[in-house]
Amino acid sequence: MIKKPAAKAAPVAAPEETTKKKIKTPQVIRGMRDILPEDEPYWRHAYETAQRVADAYGFSRIETPIVEPEELFVRSVGKASDIVEKEMYSFQDSDGDKICLRPEVTASLCRAYIANGMFAKPQPQKLWVWGPMFRHDRPQAGRYRQFYQADFEIIGNASPIVDAQVILLTWTFFKELGINAEIRINSIGSPEDRTRYKMELVQWYRTRKKELCENCLKRLVKNPLRLLDCKEAGCRALRADAPQILDWLSAPSKAHFMAVLEYLDELEIPYFLDPFIVRGLDYYTHTVFEFVANDADDSKAQIALCGGGRYDLLVEQLGGKPTAACGVAPGIDRAVLAMKAQNVVPPAQPKPQIFVAQLGEQGRRRAIALYEKLRQAGFVLTEAFSKESLKTQLDSANEKGVPFVLLVGQREVMDNTVIIRDMESGNQEVVDYHKIVSEMKKKV
Repeated sequence: MIKKPAAKAAPVAAPEETTKKKIKTPQVIRGMRDILPEDEPYWRHAYETAQRVADAYGFSRIETPIVEPEELFVRSVGKASDIVEKEMYSFQDSDGDKICLRPEVTASLCRAYIANGMFAKPQPQKLWVWGPMFRHDRPQAGRYRQFYQADFEIIGNASPIVDAQVILLTWTFFKELGINAEIRINSIGSPEDRTRYKMELVQWYRTRKKELCENCLKRLVKNPLRLLDCKEAGCRALRADAPQILDWLSAPSKAHFMAVLEYLDELEIPYFLDPFIVRGLDYYTHTVFEFVANDADDSKAQIALCGGGRYDLLVEQLGGKPTAACGVAPGIDRAVLAMKAQNVVPPAQPKPQIFVAQLGEQGRRRAIALYEKLRQAGFVLTEAFSKESLKTQLDSANEKGVPFVLLVGQREVMDNTVIIRDMESGNQEVVDYHKIVSEMKKKV
């Protein structure tokens, strides 16, 4: 008996893929962040204040590139600085040039001053910049790898009154922001003063090497002044007994510094002498200073807001003629942090005067044209053109506290009219479309 071959089993259908492969969302790079709409009032307040203060003190706005030659900062900031050694975003472009994202802007301004022949114009040149800087630093509160500064520089005058003017401008800037700040000031003298002082400082610290942190052991050889700027608790305690640079200033350096302090006294601007402020960049000379803000909830918690000072050798260092200069760079990220800590409420923006509502497709087309007509006439407006429900639009107008709603529907388009609704009284009136601007000027 011949057996029939067993019927082949029907192939099992592959189960449908019920889930798609999850797409990974790109994340913000470490040390960078988004500035969200809820923080924008603080940033707007900071920018508008910087612009107002710059105008009041006679500064002109200048823009410099975010990308600069790497050599610019190696020569100006110093090879032994933390910025050059480990913080700069440096790379080689397709032309083989070594370039970097600017870690600070003073050197960029001096390069622009030389390259654009500003030395041939009436001196001094008062310049200011607003924009992002980049340092591959350790992220923490108020410190980001992309951070923002408002930089003010006076280039082309050696008088101590210039130092006082820069400090006065900075004092005014923070005061108008609503930040309670204090000034800490010092003098690091001339290069000759510092050479003598460094020898004394190195000799003093060499007998205490066992008490230094790893970074300060390197600074002892490469950049001794930074020993005074260390944030490690042990090093900060040690520096209290270290030699102070004020004792090593020459007579001209002392005279310059005393003149700066006398100007501040005349202006009744309070300050604290701080012998440990040395600034971390090679180009500083004579006056150096910092502004700090006390937290409203904890007087011991302090936010460093900015640093600045005189740099009389930098322009020459970059190939220009000997040119004295002084400047400051308030950190905007830190300023925003301080405003929040001190419960500063940024100025409110003008509230909308008119809400433009619409009903139906024809009404929507006419409404967007009406909106533009009123905007050009100078009114502050708002709308919800993406909504179709009139009730939803009126609810939105109520939430925003808008006093008047202008409504355009199909009938109004045909009649060439607009309905004006007074939101407080509920009264309505119909107005000719071509007279709406003059009518609303009477009402608002």
